[in-house]
Amino acid sequence: MARAAIGIIGCGNISAAYLELAPLFAGIEIVACADIVPAAAKARASQFSVRAMSVEALLADKDIAAAVNLTVPKAHFRVSQEILSAGKHLYSEKPLTLSAADARKLVRLADRRGLAVGCAPDTFLGAGAQLARRMIDKGAVGRVVAGSATFLNHGMEHWHPNPDFFYRPGAGPMFDIGPYYVTTLVSLLGPVKAVAGMASKGLAERVIISEPRRGERLKVTTPTTINAVMEFASGALVSIATSWDVWRHGHENPIEIYGTDGSMLVPDPNFFGGPVAVTVKDGDFARVDSGDGAFGPANWPAARPRVANYRALGLADMMDAVRSGREPRCSGRLAAHVVEVMEAAQVSAATRKFVKVRSTVERPAPLTAADARRLTARSAARIT
Repeated sequence: MARAAIGIIGCGNISAAYLELAPLFAGIEIVACADIVPAAAKARASQFSVRAMSVEALLADKDIAAAVNLTVPKAHFRVSQEILSAGKHLYSEKPLTLSAADARKLVRLADRRGLAVGCAPDTFLGAGAQLARRMIDKGAVGRVVAGSATFLNHGMEHWHPNPDFFYRPGAGPMFDIGPYYVTTLVSLLGPVKAVAGMASKGLAERVIISEPRRGERLKVTTPTTINAVMEFASGALVSIATSWDVWRHGHENPIEIYGTDGSMLVPDPNFFGGPVAVTVKDGDFARVDSGDGAFGPANWPAARPRVANYRALGLADMMDAVRSGREPRCSGRLAAHVVEVMEAAQVSAATRKFVKVRSTVERPAPLTAADARRLTARSAARIT
């Protein structure tokens, strides 16, 4: 398979994962990186033997087919717009934008220019969520009528070197971590048609305990607990609880699906692997391991215990979609729908009214074993 030349814009923490994992995939080659702080680009380029460039030079380079937007969320729309305006395919970290209106603008711009838009998360393409998808589609729990999704901890200031943006508008736990959960649920169940939400702010200030800014205080200007109920077009009602105000909890299963014939425990959507557990009616849960499936084996030594991490899978799938003329699985349309769902939760919380979701989207195509083999087959050729 020919390889597309890829540039990265934004050389923060997450860029290292993309640069380290991209060589797993046949159809992409990251050749350059850029950052508004030149020293950050130079350091990352030296670490991974790619070119350090200015943002302007990367966007002007005709050999680079696509750019990955890894800037902070508040810059996503502007930088993504620049990438598309430069005639390059776009792959963005989550969330695609901080508003549904901006997300729709990016999708329309890409359509006008004949370009592809992809967006993280791509974890739902991993072995765990794909196994759950196959089982649901085969009727393992019957018709899905309800479910729950839970992400609860005490925030980011204990580990992230610059946690400021997590506590500003456009972030918070729903926009930062919610994309993993909502995207996985849309992949499993289809689009959301309405949302009811409530929100609160647990603390007015946060104290950074990570280095190098230990002891600094941050003002919290966005809700840090957002709970919602999503009504899916299928009729399923799924609750989602996201919070950075929780020290400890007893929820062991991040996503649970309840059907007319049984229940299912879905693996953590922050990762690519993990087992699925299913019941027949009120029987005991039977565990089904996904570890040997495509993009399921634990491979990431940076985590303890090791986890399955195949970040850049969505990017590889997008460039494969460009070649074949199909919709990327991690499409801009999917990401825009997810942004609208998350925005609806916060609008509902502010207005105390149900919010109808205007957009709809097709479930992404399942990732087959043949697809996985094609995406990981190596070749020395490269395309732009």
